[in-house]
Order: sequence, then C-alpha cells, then structure tokens
Amino acid sequence: MRKLIACGVVLTAALALIVPGAFGGAEQQPGLTARSITIGGTFPLTGIAAAYAPIPVGMKAYFAYVNATRTGPDKKRGVFGRQIIWKYYNDEFNPALTTNFTRRLVEEDRVFATVGQLGTEHNLAVRPYLNQQRVPQTLVSTGASFWGTQYKEYPWTIGWQPDYIAEGRRYGLHIKANHAGKKIGILYQQDDYGKDYLYGVRYALGRQYVQNNVVATEDYPVGATSLTSQMLRIRNSGAQVVVHLSLTTPTVIALRTANAIGLRPDQYYMNSVSAIAPVMTPLQANPGNNYLNGIFTVAYFKDPADSRWANDPAMKLYKDIITKYAGGTNVNDPQVMYGVAKAETFVQALYKIGKSPTRAKLMNALTNMNSTNRFLLPGIKQKTGKRDRFIISQMQLQRWNNGQWAEVGGIVEGRPR
Repeated sequence: MRKLIACGVVLTAALALIVPGAFGGAEQQPGLTARSITIGGTFPLTGIAAAYAPIPVGMKAYFAYVNATRTGPDKKRGVFGRQIIWKYYNDEFNPALTTNFTRRLVEEDRVFATVGQLGTEHNLAVRPYLNQQRVPQTLVSTGASFWGTQYKEYPWTIGWQPDYIAEGRRYGLHIKANHAGKKIGILYQQDDYGKDYLYGVRYALGRQYVQNNVVATEDYPVGATSLTSQMLRIRNSGAQVVVHLSLTTPTVIALRTANAIGLRPDQYYMNSVSAIAPVMTPLQANPGNNYLNGIFTVAYFKDPADSRWANDPAMKLYKDIITKYAGGTNVNDPQVMYGVAKAETFVQALYKIGKSPTRAKLMNALTNMNSTNRFLLPGIKQKTGKRDRFIISQMQLQRWNNGQWAEVGGIVEGRPR
C-alpha cells in the first residue's frame, strides 16, 4: 500500500542564507527576521465548505499561545524568540481564488511557508507554482494521496492527515470482514477527492468482490444541491451497505434524502471529512439518531466533545488555549482541535530545524519525522522517511451512538508495509 498511495502584515527577508541539502541552492529566506516568522494559508471562511472555517482559528490560537508563553524547549516566547505571524485569506472554496491569494501570500506577504491550506483541487491548483518558487506547501488540509505519492515531482509539498485511499481501504476491509456478500452502494464526489476515497474502498474489496457485490456507484458534482436521483438509484439497486464519500453539505443532503425515500441499509459508512459537528448536529435533528446510530467512520485526533478526554492534560491545555486566545470560538468543535493539532506539528518542525531556519531545513524536518503529538489519539505516531511522506497514517475506527462517536477496536495502520 505504501507505493499506492483539503489583518495583513508585509515583511521583507532580513537574511540571505546559503541553503544546503536536497532542496538545494542559495536562496533568500522571505518571511524571516530575527524576531518573527511569517506563514500563511487559504481557507473557505464562507461558501459551501465554510464548515471548515474553524481550522485556521484553531491554528491562530495555538500560534498565539506559543508566542505568549515560554513552554517550548528553548524557554522563549515564540520559537527561538521569533514570533509566529499567521496570515490567512478566504478563498470561498474556489480554486481560482486559492491561486490568487496564494500568489499574494508569496509575492506580497512574503511568507516563509504556506501551512494547512484546505481543499484537494485547491492545493493541486497552486502546487506547481509553490514548488517552482520553492515555497514549502506544508501540512495541507486534505488527505489526497498525491501529497505523499508524488513527492519526487513536487518535493516542496507535504500533507498531514491520513490519506483518503488509506481511509477508504479501511472501510473496504471492514465491509468484507463484517458484511461479506452484501450488496454495496457508494456515493462519491466527482473529483480527485472523491476518486481517491473510491479507489481505496475498491482496492480493499478486490476486483472480483467489486464485480459481484457493488451494485451502485453514484457520483455528484461539487456544489450539488440535490442528490435525489443518486440516492434513488442506490435504494433501487438493493444496496444493503452504503458508503458516503462526500463533503459536509452533500452528506447532510444525502442522508436526509435517504431517510425520506425509505433507504434503510444494514450499514452506513461515512468518511471522516464529514464526520464532524457541523454535519452531525443538523443530522441529529433530521433524520435523528435512530437513523444515524451505527454509522462507521475513522478518527485520528482527540474529539473535544468526547467525555473520555475530560481529564486528559492535552485536552485541558487545548481548552485553555481556545478560551484564552480564541474567545467566542466553540471549544467543542473538532475542526478547532484539528487546527490546533496541525499547528503543533508545524511548531515541532520549527523547533527541529533550530535557530537558523531555512525553507529547505523545514522540508527536511517534515520529511524526517518520528514523534508524537499530544492532540492526536494515543498510539498514533507522526512518522516520515525517505520513501514515506505520509505524516499520519494510523487511524481509529469509530461508530455513532446516540450523539457521539464511540471507538471500535484499536489503532490500525492505514498503509501497512
């Protein structure tokens, strides 16, 4: 599987450094001064994917915490005395706007790196430009497999979360083990995001199993406002197991439509991208927990709404950070936690590269990881290497039960050797 397989400040570079190593050559270090390091990204703060708007808010709060405290290994505020300046723009989940704002970040804001930009098509749109400019495109907020499999062509790009192929594979394996021989219906988004997930499910099932058991494979375009025809075809196919590989709004539409037309499968699977509070909260109102109970998904970071973490030191720190540095933000929103966990990984990389950071050193740090992250689930490691560019590849299966996700089994490796 390893071979298979989202207020402005303008700074000018204060240093011209010689950059050694695999990312090579002499270059200036934009976004870097003796007292600050400027990074940025683009996110859908409004529009069809606004459910992910809390991600950069969580990142901002964590960076503010680092800037204000002396809890790092250097015992200085910031990282080695540098304050982290975090800039982000609203791309409305429009790849054209992603491109425009990314150019602004690089050419006007002079960022040291982009961090956590969201969306598969959106990151694909700017990946050639950022790699040509040798700007690190780091910890992208999308699990597309490209970030880990195409590193030779795009060495300045790296993801963070488990990739969609690995996640889809986990659902396929669970279906074969627990619902052998049952008819399967699949709904997926008609782009690289959805196709990655679909590939993972089909790969795990195997060609012959797919031919014998997958009775409906329905796609939908980005921005679809109705999924009635797709869900009717899945219902009419006689599918006993239904797999949703969709974004937030389409997931709500699909499940409400399924309930309205009388689709009652033995088992639902929902991809982790949509297994979040902005989806599950309205679904609990309609169609309700009686319909939702038993849905499977996966997780890899701690859910702040889950009572089992109430006395966890990392969760207490997380809630303190959000309360102090992101007042008014919903502390129980897992998207906020996602942003905090991702920001911690980035700060870990900054500490690893030392007092004289360069863009090349940052990429080397991110591609040679072997560490934990206190905001991830216990047992999950951040690990990369020469031929492994998937920072997180482990995950936990979980099932919906009357208003919350409950873990099932233990931590599993999504990309086994």
